[in-house]
Amino acid sequence: MSERTIERTAFDENTSDETALNERLREALTAATRRAPSSSVAFERLWSTLAAMTAGGKKLRPRLLLDAYAALGGSDERAAMDAACAVELLHLAFVIHDDVIDRDLTRRGELNITGAFAMDAVMLGASHDDARAWGEASSILAGDLMLTRAHSLLARIDVDAERRHALLDAFEDAVHESAAGEHRDVWLSMHLEPAGPDEVLSMMEQKTAAYSFQAPLVLAAILAGAAPSVIAELTGIARRIGVVYQLRDDVLGLFGDEGRTGKSTVSDLREGKETLLSACARSGAGWSEVEPLFGDATGRGGRERLRQVVRESGALAIVESVIAGRRDEVHRLIAEAELPDALRERLAAITRACGARDA
Repeated sequence: MSERTIERTAFDENTSDETALNERLREALTAATRRAPSSSVAFERLWSTLAAMTAGGKKLRPRLLLDAYAALGGSDERAAMDAACAVELLHLAFVIHDDVIDRDLTRRGELNITGAFAMDAVMLGASHDDARAWGEASSILAGDLMLTRAHSLLARIDVDAERRHALLDAFEDAVHESAAGEHRDVWLSMHLEPAGPDEVLSMMEQKTAAYSFQAPLVLAAILAGAAPSVIAELTGIARRIGVVYQLRDDVLGLFGDEGRTGKSTVSDLREGKETLLSACARSGAGWSEVEPLFGDATGRGGRERLRQVVRESGALAIVESVIAGRRDEVHRLIAEAELPDALRERLAAITRACGARDA
């Protein structure tokens, strides 16, 4: 099987669960909208924008949860679907808030919530600063709404109290750890203290692995009644997959095709975002020349020079080597774990896809 076929297998949006998942997400948002008091046209538009966002995307996290739950012997489809919707809404909340943190106005080539609502305000005569504040406020509140709805879905799953508490604890742990990772990421981007490769990798594990891979797998295992040893094995595997995913994401964020990734290749440079690429590039001979541009690469010439220095420093080759090594480590852990064959194969396919993806 080719790498590209593997990627389609792991990330393809057209699966048998897709329709049911989208329908349940639609129901969950419709129910939340009904709880909102009579509101303005703008607030109603915010909800409709969120509904449109839930209808798109790869749905990697909820599908991982559903697949793991079925493989571990779970049979309560409604409980699994609500947990899957919760992790997808958590993902949307983080994506929306991340755009505010990164001061991005677009996502996948289209205006995001901040950009769309700011544009509306400008068209009505607002100043640039006021329109930006309106757009960012709309995004922050939208993310809050998604996070609250995710918690609500989990809390209402019809299981015994002990299992519900375990689900909520695992979910809260993922939120707290991801927030800590994002907070550290922003701090490191200010370059007030040196950041070595180990610290960058630790930040990635918190920021991405905890909610994107650990939460879906652990929630699935808790729901299915898996043994603590299985949960521990899945946790270790998930955290390592998450690092592979984030390392590839950082490479695509600097050298990827914006048309495919939907991610700006300017954002990380503009924000001076600390990645393993930048941590490794600092040891290169040309870094001192371009360091003033890192975090202020507004011109195309500056951006291209930074990319050139990162590549010539050997940092790109180092990161590709780390991705390959981490991917091999995950495959070893999957092979050694006491997991059902179906889940083992699914995790192996996702690991290969995370390392090889181009979008």
